[in-house]
Amino acid sequence: MELLHGPIAISVLPPAASAAPAQVLMTQRRPVFGQVHEPAQVLALFGLGPEDLVPGSVIQTVSTGTPQLMVFLRDAATLRRAHLPNPAALEAYRRRTDFFSSHLFCLEGATPAGTTFARHLCTPPDVLEDPVTGSATGGMAAYLWHYGYLASPDFIAEQGHWLGRPGTVQVRVLGPRQAIDAVQIGGTGVVVVEGQLQL
Repeated sequence: MELLHGPIAISVLPPAASAAPAQVLMTQRRPVFGQVHEPAQVLALFGLGPEDLVPGSVIQTVSTGTPQLMVFLRDAATLRRAHLPNPAALEAYRRRTDFFSSHLFCLEGATPAGTTFARHLCTPPDVLEDPVTGSATGGMAAYLWHYGYLASPDFIAEQGHWLGRPGTVQVRVLGPRQAIDAVQIGGTGVVVVEGQLQL
């Protein structure tokens, strides 16, 4: 798959049973840890304050293919309170820094199966909240593994449940915390539309 910042490897595994959907795996790039952002300035963009961050955590741009703003919040209740009081302010901040969009997350699943739950907030004309975000899930996984917040490099990430579009992503971080090689994310996929382009 070709992204703005280059190609990403996609594999489609055959289903385990004839009626089961195929498994789609995306192997993202080695993470790049970018700018560290000022908490008070960034959190105000989401109607939150510095006390809403996990103590000691940093707000940082991380890219495993697309640079995303990583905001690690205390819990699901805090994540639920996040909103965009002024989308234009977030857009202005985004344009003068180094990230594409914003990923807010916590170490609580929406279901007992989940290790993380996230919200991906965007500015117009994009959709205001993306139900499931593969590129940002990879960046989040790299962030959590690198900074020692995960006990295991394999976990389940959840997103979209509060939008009525629940998503479950199987995540694997490859490599040691200080020298991550890649992040692999996966889930089931079905063909919704198919076409052919002739040039």
